[in-house]
Amino acid sequence: MKTVSVYCASSSKALPSYYEAAAKAGECFAKAKIRVVFGGGKAGLMGAMADGLLQNGGHATGVIPRFMCDEGWHHDGLTELKIVETMHERKALMAAMADAVVAMPGGIGTFDELFEIITWKQLGLFNKPIVILNTNNYFRYFLQLIQHAESEKFIRNEHRQIWQVVETPEEVLPAIENAMIWPDDARQFAAV
Repeated sequence: MKTVSVYCASSSKALPSYYEAAAKAGECFAKAKIRVVFGGGKAGLMGAMADGLLQNGGHATGVIPRFMCDEGWHHDGLTELKIVETMHERKALMAAMADAVVAMPGGIGTFDELFEIITWKQLGLFNKPIVILNTNNYFRYFLQLIQHAESEKFIRNEHRQIWQVVETPEEVLPAIENAMIWPDDARQFAAV
């Protein structure tokens, strides 16, 4: 594994523990010599993760739509900044560059990224590890929603194996390394 794509918040109003975990994750990636591709933002968990990575000698590639760059939302200190035209291009490029995906706490944009990559994996379009960093039990309602969807027969039990959940930044890389190999023919059980 060489590159991890990270989805996380741009909000600057979260509790300090979220920023600390994001920065620690960046540090862990740097120390393991894992490159990171992310949304390219300077604020929120994105900025904290990138700073933690860069301050420890890591490599950070931001992928950001031009309109966000025009607003000045991009991180100026990245190793590389790729400017795309649309949000769709951003997500596709981040997935194409990744050997694994890590989702940290975030808002609507993070949920969008996470649900899309889970859908791609369910359909056999992305067969790489997906790890959810559940800082402060942030994703508990997401996980309850998925469990409810399964109990109501909208999701197969196998679909809950698409991702792994960890509680600390230090657990992220081992979870990626130990992730179940998702079958190339996953599409055969994509439907419920």
